[in-house]
Amino acid sequence: MQLILGLISILFAEVVRDFYHIAGHYWQPIKQYHLLHHKAYRRDFSIANMELYQKSQLYNDVPEALCMVGLGAVLALVTQNPGMWLGCVYSIAFLIPAALRSQGMLLATDLSHKPGDLVGIPAQWRVNRTYHWRHHFDETNAYYAGHFTSVDRLIGTSLALKGKVVAVTGASGTLGQALIEELSNQGAKVVAITTNPNTVFKNEIAVLQWQPKAETELLPHLQDVDILIINHGINVHGDRSPAAIYESYEVNTFSTLRLTELFFQTVTKSSHTATKELWINTSEAEVNPAFSPLYELSKRTLGDLITLRRLDAPCIIRKLVLGPFNSQLNPSGIMSSRWIAWAIVALAKRDFRNIIVTINPLTYLIFPVKEFCQSCYFRLFTKSAKIVTEATIYPEK
Repeated sequence: MQLILGLISILFAEVVRDFYHIAGHYWQPIKQYHLLHHKAYRRDFSIANMELYQKSQLYNDVPEALCMVGLGAVLALVTQNPGMWLGCVYSIAFLIPAALRSQGMLLATDLSHKPGDLVGIPAQWRVNRTYHWRHHFDETNAYYAGHFTSVDRLIGTSLALKGKVVAVTGASGTLGQALIEELSNQGAKVVAITTNPNTVFKNEIAVLQWQPKAETELLPHLQDVDILIINHGINVHGDRSPAAIYESYEVNTFSTLRLTELFFQTVTKSSHTATKELWINTSEAEVNPAFSPLYELSKRTLGDLITLRRLDAPCIIRKLVLGPFNSQLNPSGIMSSRWIAWAIVALAKRDFRNIIVTINPLTYLIFPVKEFCQSCYFRLFTKSAKIVTEATIYPEK
């Protein structure tokens, strides 16, 4: 029991640190000192100015750690439980190094500010360098978490969309248009990618025309895209002809895979690891019947292959696992596309990597288990792979 209470006190200390950090961006008495912390680093996290760095440690990091120690002590005194003092000890472990750095007696910085290129994608549950880099150089009013990402996930600051270039395929469809509206409301710069040249969009946004098998024509445009949402698809319903089989897999599976690999090729800089993301609409058909066999089979194949590619992906991949919503593909769908779009964005801002939106409660239970087991299976029986080239995507060339 004492150990459990000690762990709770550590979590409390981290929550205190996160809210002190948030206050440093909005509360004027400490905002000026927190700005020193941001100015002390270059984009590769090397120290820009040693004098400024020491001041930032003295006037930002030391008071932050003192706040953690003080409120932790209050919690321990109020609860009258010895285990609660563990949070104070934990906080002192931050206070002492910060004090030493402020006096130039410790040159090594903490792990989240270690200089050098970013290695790996942003972690989901615990703050790593790539995650924290986004707070310094992507959007300062987001990504506040210091060690655990729970506060960011709670308040919706795990992903900043303002100013991001977001491209959406299937933009002329019902969900595509709803996503464009929602993303625009979030301050994103939306690019509509559509196969329908006659579509009229409400907002004044950039529009790109494309056709399946001509994905490489989009590559120059994808270079500047931060988030690519692959949302296009086809539903042949009860048709089981050879032509329907080919078309279902070509549009729902292979076209998406080609776009995925092309987008991976745009992740060329260290910063792209932190800022670029791929969202893929794989559908609830991954785990449940869709009452349209070819749609179900092609989407399930897509979902399995994306799980496999996740193991080597150079950026975050989010799966959109959506239940039946009213659209051109599914006129009998129950849910509203506008509500679906709102839920997708809300969950992405809370860093859900598998965004499940459905009325079927079983999906929320079955899909995470399926995804975990399948990922483990792929990891055990496959080898790591590099990002493929255009010649690999189109071997017939």
